Amino acid sequence: MSQAIKVNLDLLLVQRKMSLTELSEKVGITMANLSTLKTGKAKAIRFSTLLAICQALDCQPGDLLELEEA
Repeated sequence: MSQAIKVNLDLLLVQRKMSLTELSEKVGITMANLSTLKTGKAKAIRFSTLLAICQALDCQPGDLLELEEA
């Protein structure tokens, strides 16, 4: 049984009432890169990017990423 990492960016954006555009401006990451992350197509994420997103959304890395059965 394999596992995958699920990105909960959509959920956090809704909870924080923030748009992807706002997040992009706050963290200095392009919309294209955030979209790749949001859709789960990203293969990796830098710790610096994870930190910036967590600071902007006032969350923990575990709120953003979770393991799920694939």
